[in-house]
Amino acid sequence: MNIIKQITLVLFLLISGFISAQNDNDFREAFTLKLAVDSTTFYQQEVARSKYIVKDDILQIYPGEHIFIEAEVKSDRIESMKVVKENKNPSKTIEIEFSQNVSGRQNRGMMLHVSNPFDKILHYNAMMNVVGKKGWFKTSIIPIDPKLTNFETWPQVIITLVLSNWRFEK
Repeated sequence: MNIIKQITLVLFLLISGFISAQNDNDFREAFTLKLAVDSTTFYQQEVARSKYIVKDDILQIYPGEHIFIEAEVKSDRIESMKVVKENKNPSKTIEIEFSQNVSGRQNRGMMLHVSNPFDKILHYNAMMNVVGKKGWFKTSIIPIDPKLTNFETWPQVIITLVLSNWRFEK
């Protein structure tokens, strides 16, 4: 291969990698989390710039976040996950939104929306960190049927959720 072809190939690979990485969104920016507890009390925490996916398939999400996770599926198994800015590949992008319902400055509950873009039932595990309690608590999650969205709700004021062990029903 002559030198011009080699240089052209290297430039093409670099540009392709740069373009595909422009949609990656590995880190959330620092922000102040403020949650209503009751009519007179708020919970407030400074959240540092941090990764959404903290390890392998372990996602940490805070109230107010709406994220897109592109999943690579091989042999009916989720091989890898990455957070992206836009849903450019709807057939392999899980959409997640975590919010607090507030009325009259009072917590009316927390809600998690998770959309399953796949042709298989999607499962995951969840742990929550709750205002006024120490530690993490497991919570049950309903499996998500193919091409549908599930809505999970909790009455507690949840500071953050950790969603992990993403998998398909066998």
